Amino acid sequence: MENLYADIGFQSLNKHGQLVCGDHVEKIEKPDGSVILVLADGLGSGVKACVLSTLTSTIISRMIAEELPVEFCVKALAEALPVCSVRKLAYSTFTVINITPAGKAYIIQYDNPGAILIRNGQEVDIPFVSMTVDEKVIETAEVQLQKGDVFIAISDGAEHSGVGPGMSYSLGWSREGIVKYMEPLCLAGFTAKTLNTILLDECYSRYGGEPGDDTTALTVYMRTREQVNLMIGPPANMEDNEKMLSLFFGKQGKHIVCGGTTSRIASEYLGKPLKVSFDYEDEDIPAMGSIEGVDLVTEGIITINRVLEYAKNYLEDNESYSQWCYKRDGASLIARMLFEEATDINFFVGRAVNPAHQNPNLPINFSIKMQLVRELSETLKKMGKKIRVSYF
Repeated sequence: MENLYADIGFQSLNKHGQLVCGDHVEKIEKPDGSVILVLADGLGSGVKACVLSTLTSTIISRMIAEELPVEFCVKALAEALPVCSVRKLAYSTFTVINITPAGKAYIIQYDNPGAILIRNGQEVDIPFVSMTVDEKVIETAEVQLQKGDVFIAISDGAEHSGVGPGMSYSLGWSREGIVKYMEPLCLAGFTAKTLNTILLDECYSRYGGEPGDDTTALTVYMRTREQVNLMIGPPANMEDNEKMLSLFFGKQGKHIVCGGTTSRIASEYLGKPLKVSFDYEDEDIPAMGSIEGVDLVTEGIITINRVLEYAKNYLEDNESYSQWCYKRDGASLIARMLFEEATDINFFVGRAVNPAHQNPNLPINFSIKMQLVRELSETLKKMGKKIRVSYF
């Protein structure tokens, strides 16, 4: 699975009137490259359900990470969960998706809606085998991964979306309805996060903006690895220009150059003119430039600050997606390249101090630039990107 990358997105809707969600998703990345994902749905809603689902997903994910047998995991879970004082039950459903470096996915599910696999725009049956553990029917399956595979796991709140007084869908959405809705979308090249957001937005709409149950979706999109390289700021010593630029342009993948001085030294290194545009699609974002041999040339600090804002929102409710998904300003183009195209990102950061940024009347200085790069790289790591930062 060396050239395959598991792009992962998940999000929840709280039941209307509840401050916490009764569903929980746990993610573990092992040193060998395995990724273990657990979506758990606790009994009921509110705090008790939240505790049950969090414990379930945490315990199961760690046991699977230790490669313990499924039977042992289920028995240990039953003993560990607190019993509800009202219903006298300790109950949480779950779905496990374990992506391995060998290019296989292992699925384990208990009482959740069946996991979905969409391949080439069509649902593919997952070959589940059933086993009974302490009177619980557990389903397991093994799938050989292919490029473009999309796995979707949901809690029953997604199936029930639209059920409730005054709702238009008296029988809910159904798993089959969700499959039909998602099949064409999986051909559009959207990221896992975007696919997941589209699915939950539809659930929210069907509930009329007041979800009748906790609703969670987890999406895994198997794609090829893509490298993007971003350079911002010239090196502290001019003697290092050649070294920094040769390393930067020697990397495979797309190249983004940010900052006026950085663009000029890149232009000189490549022997190609720097052309500056005076078109402003967003009046708050400086205009871009172009250099033959560079995929994207933008201003530095202001543009990267906007990208960071988009990145932080991407990890939350992703509402700003509609702002950057189609616009042609520098921040939007960088966001699309880093969030949607890249799996591996190399930052080349120059430590030279820009005299213009040291004016005490300006809100920008050298330390802010370094902080922006640190925050952006950490936020991209949380998206699942492989990040490397080199300073010059």
